[in-house]
Amino acid sequence: MPYSTPLGYQVKTQDIAVAGGLDLNIRSLLDIQQYFDPLGEAENAGISPACWPLFGQIWPSAQKLADLMQVYVLGERRILEIGCGLALASMVVHRRNGDITASDCHPLTETFLKANLQLNTLPALKYSTGNWDRINSELGQFDVIIGSDVLYERNQPAALSAFIDRHAAPHAEVLIIDPNRGNRSAFNRQMAANGFSLSETLINTPLHNGNAYKGRLLSYLRS
Repeated sequence: MPYSTPLGYQVKTQDIAVAGGLDLNIRSLLDIQQYFDPLGEAENAGISPACWPLFGQIWPSAQKLADLMQVYVLGERRILEIGCGLALASMVVHRRNGDITASDCHPLTETFLKANLQLNTLPALKYSTGNWDRINSELGQFDVIIGSDVLYERNQPAALSAFIDRHAAPHAEVLIIDPNRGNRSAFNRQMAANGFSLSETLINTPLHNGNAYKGRLLSYLRS
């Protein structure tokens, strides 16, 4: 049921299915009409009013990444989710006791993450601000970097590939679920220039609610 917060935007909660795992109870923004940036924090992070509500939506590719993380072999590897939004995949990894750090540049991402962890009776999850256009020296390097639908703007292939290059360990794997965005080819070229080889897997299985989905898993390896 939708309801208003004291901070001037509306939210809702819903159950999100995870293939092979328990549902996640997720608080999200009511719709893409929400906007609340009284201190200009989002604007300072480079987020326009039109893009402000995007972090708080449940996107199809994010659901596919969460499904993948339910069966992915975690081991002892250090994992980073980039542009995590509502962090479905991070919560799945966290629930499986994986070493996961969620990251995003939106000023409200961590607030929603904490609320959703509470809704699912999960302990605190590591979070770090991750702005692809800025240096975050405290973030460190990761064995696995994951993301979903992160190539929706033209300038993102260069910025994201550079961010990944800074934060990927020398022997790293990068997994991106992409809904066939037009910027994919440019990103592939940038990743190749940084020493990553690519394999692609088509994804055309419907979402859990029966809605059609078409995209691909982009798997990059640097070794």
